[in-house]
Amino acid sequence: MKIISCGVAAIVVAFMLPAAPASAQLLGGDGVGGLVGGVVDGVLGGGGSGSLGSTIGGITDTAWGWLFTQWLFVPESLRGQGMAGKLLDAAEAEASARGCFGAWIDTFNPQALKAYQRQGYAIFGELPDFPAGRSRFFLQKKLPPR
Repeated sequence: MKIISCGVAAIVVAFMLPAAPASAQLLGGDGVGGLVGGVVDGVLGGGGSGSLGSTIGGITDTAWGWLFTQWLFVPESLRGQGMAGKLLDAAEAEASARGCFGAWIDTFNPQALKAYQRQGYAIFGELPDFPAGRSRFFLQKKLPPR
C-alpha cells in the first residue's frame, strides 16, 4: 500500500499485486464492473488484463477541506481481508495531512455501504430509487486533525 500520486486535488492510494486477477471488480463506484486498473490523478485506467505489477486499488479527490472517494475498488479475491479499509485509512491520513477535516462517499451497493459504516462513515442522505428499486446513500466522516 502506498501513495502513488499526490496532485493538487487528487490522492491516489494503491496496492499492488504481482499479477492482478481477471476477476477484479469495482466495489464502491457502483454500476461499473470488471475493471482492473488504478486511479491516477482522478482518471480510472491502467492495469488492463492484470499485467505484472498492476495497480488494483485506488482512491481520489480532495477539495474545500474534504476527501471525496469517487472510486474504491478491490479485486474479488482480496475482498473480506480489510483492503477497502486500508485504502480508506491511507487516503484519510493523506487528506488529514493536507488539512482536510472531513471525508465523504456515496454508494448504492449494500456491501459497500456496510464496509463504509464499519470505517466510521455515517449516512447523511439518501436518494430513493436511484437506481430504480435501490437507494443511493451519501456518507460522511470527520477526519482527525494532524
